[in-house]
Amino acid sequence: MTAVALPRRPAVRFTALGFGAAQGGNLYHATSDETFAAAVDAAWDAGVRYFDTAPHYGLGLSERRLGAALRDRPRDAYVVSTKVGRLLVPTPETAHRRDPEGFDVPASHRRVWDFSRDGVRRSLEASLRRCGLDRFDVVYLHDPDEHWHQAATQALPALADLRDQGVIGAIGAGMNQSAMLARFVRETDVDLVMCAGRYTLLEQGAAQDLLPAARQRRVGVVIAGVYNSGLLARDRPPDDATYDYRPAPAEVLQRARRIAAICAEHGVSLPEAALAFVRGHPAVVSTVVGLRSPAEVTETVRRSAAVVPDALWAALRAAGLIELA
Repeated sequence: MTAVALPRRPAVRFTALGFGAAQGGNLYHATSDETFAAAVDAAWDAGVRYFDTAPHYGLGLSERRLGAALRDRPRDAYVVSTKVGRLLVPTPETAHRRDPEGFDVPASHRRVWDFSRDGVRRSLEASLRRCGLDRFDVVYLHDPDEHWHQAATQALPALADLRDQGVIGAIGAGMNQSAMLARFVRETDVDLVMCAGRYTLLEQGAAQDLLPAARQRRVGVVIAGVYNSGLLARDRPPDDATYDYRPAPAEVLQRARRIAAICAEHGVSLPEAALAFVRGHPAVVSTVVGLRSPAEVTETVRRSAAVVPDALWAALRAAGLIELA
């Protein structure tokens, strides 16, 4: 699988397809240790060498599982990213409940927002222990939407210090919006950003702010949420499809179905086109897809290898369904 170097940190190289490990934290429903480990094995066998996790995912479960699955592999052979901004504080008094933030795990901890220097260091130390690693290749600020000042003036400088010490290979921010990511690119020393859901086959808002800024500043962009939380994940979006983790509005569902129909006319499935579209932008260094099982890995790798004709992008542009390809 092709690897792309970060423009500003060429030692950090990403495979075009990245393994999103939120499902390893039991996102929405439980997954066994064995199934998740087998998914990592299948991704490795397919050539995937970029793996993304976070403390938020299953209150640390994703980090523990991913670290265990990668433990016997050569450390210099893969890239792993985690995130900071949510400290996990033990709450044994609620451990009999389920996590209220969408992960099927006991609510044995609560998440506390913290983008301070001390919070960043404490978060990373805990993540290293959970993963069993001596370093992270990439660390993102995780959803700092309401915390710009602290994130920009404390968290990022702390990460930059750790990068200079060799504890981290590259630093950035990951969010579900593009405007603040563009601000991080323009005003701070980030090496890359992860943009979820704002540059997809369905919507290209990031093409107006983030992507031009990233190209100008030589900052890499990792795209996540390529299926807009499920809407683009099937050949024809069903009536109960989700968009941004909620039921898709009727007009959004209609737009997705129009895109799917034109894809079908060109012999391409909707998810195949979704993957091909985002990786076609020159600022994009990798596309992270959430994966839970070997079957999901196999299907995603197959989709990512599909040949998509240029005529499809021309047809979608002519129909007013994409702004850029």
